[in-house]
Amino acid sequence: MPQPRRDSQARPAAPADLPIVLLDCGDTLVDESTEVHEDGIVLSGELTPGAEQMVRDLVAAGHRVALVADGRLRSFENLLEPSGVFDLFETLTCSDAVRHRKPSPRMFKAAMGSLDLDPEDAARCVMVGNNLARDIAGANRMGMISVHMAWTPRYSRTPEHPDEVPDHTIVDPAELLPLLRGLAGSAATTALLGQVAEEPAAR
Repeated sequence: MPQPRRDSQARPAAPADLPIVLLDCGDTLVDESTEVHEDGIVLSGELTPGAEQMVRDLVAAGHRVALVADGRLRSFENLLEPSGVFDLFETLTCSDAVRHRKPSPRMFKAAMGSLDLDPEDAARCVMVGNNLARDIAGANRMGMISVHMAWTPRYSRTPEHPDEVPDHTIVDPAELLPLLRGLAGSAATTALLGQVAEEPAAR
């Protein structure tokens, strides 16, 4: 089952207008070409340039951040604990526990459940990943905002199905926070316009 972080209960509630960030791991946070594997477990690997700072900046800005990745929990502990990134995630949803891999909706539903979100909250979630067929298609089918982390040519950058077309594409981790700020601003403006439209006309 999805794993709650041991310190998540102590964190203050994030503002409701801030997007909730779901992050993939391989070639999103960790350079897969540097990974060392043994018996199905990833023993070590190097973070991609800017990945650690991206996660720290997201948390500092008040975003709720969760890991949603295919693999075993032990692998992600090995990859992310040395930098301290592992403890920054509010929850962890790993395919080994869910018994399904992305783009299965069960992975995304499990992640949302671990964050105490309702189905209608999917539109507040931003899934960031490197794989169009898994991360982007899965997020799009759930009604989430999809962001393709396209820094490496190891995976296709060309959608083969309409579901694989990302809402946004970035090539540098530093681009994510400004993008989220823009999304939050657009949502706030839309909400304000909706309130104005609902107000009765002045007499």
